Amino acid sequence: MVPTVVAAMENKPRIAVIWLHGLECTCCSESFIRSAHPIVQDIVLNMISLDYDDTLQAAAGVQVEEIRRNLVRNHPGQYLLAVEGNAPTRDDGVYCTVGGDSFLNILKETAEHAKAVIAWGSCASNGCVQAAHPNPTGAQPVYQLLPGRPVVNVPGCPPIAEVMTGVLTYLLTFDALPELDALGRPKTFYGQRIHDKCDRRSFFDAGRFVEAWDDEGARKGWCLFKMGCRGPVTFNSCSTTKWNGGISFPIGSGHGCLGCSQPGFWDDAPFYKRLPLYRLREADTSAPLPPNLVPGPEQQGQ
Repeated sequence: MVPTVVAAMENKPRIAVIWLHGLECTCCSESFIRSAHPIVQDIVLNMISLDYDDTLQAAAGVQVEEIRRNLVRNHPGQYLLAVEGNAPTRDDGVYCTVGGDSFLNILKETAEHAKAVIAWGSCASNGCVQAAHPNPTGAQPVYQLLPGRPVVNVPGCPPIAEVMTGVLTYLLTFDALPELDALGRPKTFYGQRIHDKCDRRSFFDAGRFVEAWDDEGARKGWCLFKMGCRGPVTFNSCSTTKWNGGISFPIGSGHGCLGCSQPGFWDDAPFYKRLPLYRLREADTSAPLPPNLVPGPEQQGQ
């Protein structure tokens, strides 16, 4: 596919992008600007026309809000809407406002004529910590706020930079949405469990587990499953694409997976203790779990 992608990069016009920020911590933008393949300069200057972005734009105030409105009004169906963060729905969305208007209104207004909608990160894709129990602001992910609109969910807290740029590259090259799973995630990047290609998988299969932080197993790089690692039930490409230009990923660095690309991970505490039964969503049960991923003796009957 390389010639096809190169031809698209060289010949197709840049796509206008409106990048909105709701309730979030900007970690998705921080990840995005650290993309190594391609680097973010090439993306912003050659692949897309980033016409609106609260974090990266030079303009501000009334001027930049008018740019967004003009693009929506005068170029329907010709821009991508990228959303970082979710929207509070309680009390008319007063808990997140931009330029005097609620983010909820801005999101719906901008999405109405968008060519496609991308939800960056777990906040936008599934609610994340803002939607944690008891969810006082009524925060909801993008797909729930735009019923009937196809939304490409790119979860993770944050998503991997090359996953984000890969989604943009696909949209630009093929002028179509990538193949999605039942949770709206691109199958290319979320089609297998982290556990399937984990560097520590051989230790899992051999029954060698870290029992306590800094024990002999931890020093030897054994499996972190008993320390709460959720790699066996988390669908993402962390163990293949990895982070920081493909250098490593959390499990490789000695920290168990928190399952940040899975819905509801924020309420599945405690993080550093093996849970009685990991909560699997219906959409994630198509691939069978490893045969030795079963409740321990202390968990039988739960």
